Amino acid sequence: MLAIDLAFAISNILLKKIVNEGMDHLVFITYRQSISALFLSPLAYFLERRSRPKLTPTILCHLFLSAIIGASLTQYLFLLGIEFTSATFSCAFLNMVPVVTFLMALPFGLETVNLRHRSGVAKVAGAVVCLGGAILLTLYKGMPLIHKSVEQFQPNSSLGGERWAVGSVALFAGTLLWSSWFLLQSNIAKKYPCQYSTTAIMTCFSAIQSAILFFSIDRNKFSSSWALTTSDVLIVIYAGMVGSGLCFVGMSWCVKKKGPVFTAAFSPLVQIMAAAIDVPVLHEQLHLGSLIGSVTVMVGLYILLWGKDKEIQNQGIQLVQQPEGLKEPEPQFQVLKVISVETERPQA
Repeated sequence: MLAIDLAFAISNILLKKIVNEGMDHLVFITYRQSISALFLSPLAYFLERRSRPKLTPTILCHLFLSAIIGASLTQYLFLLGIEFTSATFSCAFLNMVPVVTFLMALPFGLETVNLRHRSGVAKVAGAVVCLGGAILLTLYKGMPLIHKSVEQFQPNSSLGGERWAVGSVALFAGTLLWSSWFLLQSNIAKKYPCQYSTTAIMTCFSAIQSAILFFSIDRNKFSSSWALTTSDVLIVIYAGMVGSGLCFVGMSWCVKKKGPVFTAAFSPLVQIMAAAIDVPVLHEQLHLGSLIGSVTVMVGLYILLWGKDKEIQNQGIQLVQQPEGLKEPEPQFQVLKVISVETERPQA
């Protein structure tokens, strides 16, 4: 998960650069997912050809829906949010993914809350604090914390309050879809436990969906929108092979091994890694509202995770220390005397 978060942070920085250059979002998603599908298909064939179960129509429908939720729409909304805000600010919304995943898992019975214990109270309190930080991130931008010259700040000077609000709404919607993908992927991993195959099929579906959506919206920009510069090609290749392909495979594996909430809990590290690159290297501005909101979200997140950890510990104790009335009666054994009978051995 640490390696996946670093790859995502670098990918978000590069995505900010490519959207600032005016590349169409759906064109980028189509290129990115196509490269990911081409990269993962041979790996899926050779690594999982002996262990791959039968691909049923039900699994295909789940993977098609997973492509819409986790790849096509989510990437489009995050690209829109990055364009209207900044890479560091967009990563801050990833901090809400564990809490939103937890809240969405409650109706499906994947998570439980017991308010009679501190663990349940902590989980609810952490969710409330995290959502409060998310609202603060969306509604309050605040003063800039880094003083820059006019030339350095010029790329961000056009970001008005309206664009910032639209970007925040797009990021929040993308967060909801991203959290839904974790729950859907948890179900897919149980029915079709092949990370390379599921990711390859999902990215292939996503590429087709993005291309169809682009041509249905704008049919007059075919020649200009699909042209790529040398730097764009390198960014698309990295985003497709690493940022989409290997990262999705790794997350699918982590969801299978540790569950959706554990996998989503590493999301706050993406913002820290992105800010370490974004602010000093690319000279992005850091605002007071982003800082306060991010800290609030992270505090709420780890309150929730503390409650989750205590709940797991309590469940383990209850399994080991059962009440006396619930213990099964010990089986009664009879002591048998074993008599050894020595027989005469035949002569050699």
